[in-house]
Amino acid sequence: MGPLSARLLMQRGRPKSDRLGKIRSLDLSGLKLLSEHLDPKLLSRLKQLQELDLSNNQLETLPANLGLSHLRVLRCANNQLGDVTALCQFPQLEELSLEGNPFLTVSDNLKVSFLLPKLRKVNGKDASSTCSQVENLNRELTSRVTAHWEKFKAALSPEEAEKAQADFVRSAVRDVRYGPESLSEFTQWRVRMISEELVASGGIQVREADIPERPPKATAAREPRAKPAALKRPDDTPLSLSPNKRVCTSSSSAHVEGSDGSQPTLEPLHFLQCHSKNNSPRDLETQLWACAFEPAWEEGQAGATSQTVATCGGEAVCVIDCQTGIVLHKYKAPGEEFFSVAWTALTVVTQAGHKKRWSVLAAAGLRGLVRLLHVQAGFCCGVIRAHKKAIATLCFSPTHETHLFTASYDKRIILWDLGVPNHDYEFQASQLLTLDTTSIPLRLCPVASCPDTYLLAGCEGGCCCWDVRLDQPQKRRVCEVEFVFSEGAEAAGRRVDGLAFVNEDVVASKGNSLGTICLWSWSQTWVGRGKQSTLAVVVLARLQWSPTKLAYFSLSTCPAGEGIVLCGDEEGNVWVYDVRHILTQPSPLPAAPQAPTQILKWPQPWALGQMVTKTMVNTVMANPTFTYLTALTDSNIVAIWKRQ
Repeated sequence: MGPLSARLLMQRGRPKSDRLGKIRSLDLSGLKLLSEHLDPKLLSRLKQLQELDLSNNQLETLPANLGLSHLRVLRCANNQLGDVTALCQFPQLEELSLEGNPFLTVSDNLKVSFLLPKLRKVNGKDASSTCSQVENLNRELTSRVTAHWEKFKAALSPEEAEKAQADFVRSAVRDVRYGPESLSEFTQWRVRMISEELVASGGIQVREADIPERPPKATAAREPRAKPAALKRPDDTPLSLSPNKRVCTSSSSAHVEGSDGSQPTLEPLHFLQCHSKNNSPRDLETQLWACAFEPAWEEGQAGATSQTVATCGGEAVCVIDCQTGIVLHKYKAPGEEFFSVAWTALTVVTQAGHKKRWSVLAAAGLRGLVRLLHVQAGFCCGVIRAHKKAIATLCFSPTHETHLFTASYDKRIILWDLGVPNHDYEFQASQLLTLDTTSIPLRLCPVASCPDTYLLAGCEGGCCCWDVRLDQPQKRRVCEVEFVFSEGAEAAGRRVDGLAFVNEDVVASKGNSLGTICLWSWSQTWVGRGKQSTLAVVVLARLQWSPTKLAYFSLSTCPAGEGIVLCGDEEGNVWVYDVRHILTQPSPLPAAPQAPTQILKWPQPWALGQMVTKTMVNTVMANPTFTYLTALTDSNIVAIWKRQ
């Protein structure tokens, strides 16, 4: 499609007219328009235009001077927009659609709300909640920039004050911080604006009236419907909850047992019900099964993590900012029940040849499908029909960003290459390997010291290992080694439902014996393999855990120098083990299991503002720096704790 013409505008405009100035609605969707095709001189003749559809084109930016001052509805879905600041030229805009623009982020959503004071709907949803969030952020940032200005001026002599104004703006952008890291683009953008306004006004405090005013409006409804999970564990006890859907309890510390006082304090920060069926606060049946912290993909931050966590349960996947408790994104698939989530990051090339790097979240569950979610843009950009039965778990290769392992109830583990998405952000996944199991695989774990060579899996029948080297000719393989955790006839064939590396050598596993978590050495075990198909693990320590016979409580670790092992239980407790002394100086195996360093007790009902009498913690995970801890329950509660 070339530049627009007056004839085309009159053909696609409504009402039909031979004068551009009488057109009120214009449909320019699906014309493969580029940004340079939008001629401001031509479009500015549409003096009465109120509705414009630019969906399904190839726009990377909007020209800043289109002259459409009466525009009330703008549709820009399915383009390649990377910036929203040009929208400020439409002060009367009430409805906006930006879905399917993969390079827009949650910060851009906040910018839209700030720039368009009359906006009522964004992507078909009420915009009032975002507006309230922006107003709160703006108020706090204004206060902090003003305080920074006073401190900055106090350090200057009168002669330096005038020439130091530009330095103040740079200083404010660098030093003024507020809110979660995921919103840093927005907060720094506003800090710069506020600082420049403050300097231009001669240091007069920026008024709160500078925040765009909006007429009063009813509070937006919360996210609707979430599918109840199929119960995977028997004998669940019904709970009773008040209508409160979200309670912050930063003033009440967790009840801790087994701490010697030297351990860091973990305080409950947020309790969320963001997976509820029909958005009901009385939904206590949706089980939440897995969570994963988004890694930090920036160069020089290998092993780092953000404070953003993805959770799954029922038909919903939520992406949550741990500090604020804000649900940044929510994806729903009716009829699905999600069991597992995993992150990766891909580099894509736009049609204009620009390279972009964005996070992809894989989610899978009951229907055997893997859904690839572009989190920043908030849409599903690919579906892989991976298995004919449910997918129990999945994980990405730590060395190949497009390689994904899926483990299914069909007793197969498949290694996929997702490939790099094309210009339309479509994936063409291909199978690389199929690994056969003799029982259902429950947990996947690439061997930390050689992730391209071996894969461990905790299964219903035990712990197994496969050779996953891609330079080998066989594309379908059987288990190479089964690990045995104790001697005797009953040693083999015991469920392993928890599996994770604590460091490059030490593995934590759970389920092979009641009431304990086993720490064992991969290298010491593997060195004695020879040609054996069954191998006894070299146990370094056993950790005391709940004596429950219930299964599927997933354990996790904090490998990045923390040496922490975590696991929930049937009473709502979180068991915390500091095993650094075992990693640094392995001692002879003690006769009795090591007690936990801490046991975090589920807060009392009064602390939650809810009548919670009993809950099970299915999954618990902390980020590698052990700053935030997320626990998921069988009663539809996401609990977030912060280390003090």
